[in-house]
Amino acid sequence: MARILIIGGFLAVLFWVFSIVDCAVQPAERHRGVSKAKWVLIVVLLPVIGGILWFAIGRRRPGHDDSPLFRPDDDPEFLRGISRKEQDARIKQLEEELARLDDETDGTDNRS
Repeated sequence: MARILIIGGFLAVLFWVFSIVDCAVQPAERHRGVSKAKWVLIVVLLPVIGGILWFAIGRRRPGHDDSPLFRPDDDPEFLRGISRKEQDARIKQLEEELARLDDETDGTDNRS
């Protein structure tokens, strides 16, 4: 039983040190929620729990952006930038595609 506690304690210390180092070396823009200094303080003061919090909610993944994803037709800036003629052409294209899809589903045999 003592061996398990020693190994568990050793693993907890390793995780704690790894969490501190990872939090400290990440650029400030990769820290989510609070500032870099506060994250380091959280990880140092709450050894295992702070590390879990850091990896679960504090660390922003590379290439990950928290901004909402917009398709071009959802983006107000995009809509302001296109002309009325382009908007009408896009609507016509979408209506034609919808009609084509509707025709495909009407032609299928739905026997159970």
